Amino acid sequence: MSKFNKIQSKILSFDELVKQVEDWKHGGEKVVFTNGCFDILHKGHVQYLAKAADFGTKFIVAVNSDDSVKRLGKDKNRPIQDENSRALIIASLEVIDAVVVFNEDTPYDMIKAILPNVLVKGGDYDPKETNSSSKTYIVGSDVVRQNGGEVKII
Repeated sequence: MSKFNKIQSKILSFDELVKQVEDWKHGGEKVVFTNGCFDILHKGHVQYLAKAADFGTKFIVAVNSDDSVKRLGKDKNRPIQDENSRALIIASLEVIDAVVVFNEDTPYDMIKAILPNVLVKGGDYDPKETNSSSKTYIVGSDVVRQNGGEVKII
């Protein structure tokens, strides 16, 4: 398999991701999950992703679709890079094992379906926040904890 095809093979559909996570967990892997727009990947993103990957043995990044980025209320010209470009760039990082693009406002349904062992978010979130309407609330933290997982902040 060419290196480019290897990178592309990390980009999965929702259904493919669910199956892959089942296989990984069956094999004893510790699955880490994070999500974000990652529009114009920068040094801070790379550092964050590398640190997050250290929390387990398999690392999934869910990338907001173009439509979901627009619904987040960012600048009207966002995203700068389209979802396919952003997913491919993330997949090219060695520390990433799987990438999935999601169109929902939050990745809650995905988190609920795959039940990662570790859910990771940036320092602008509060792992102790339980009010789901708070800007510092970590979406999916409830279901991850209920299933014995951990929530980490970087």
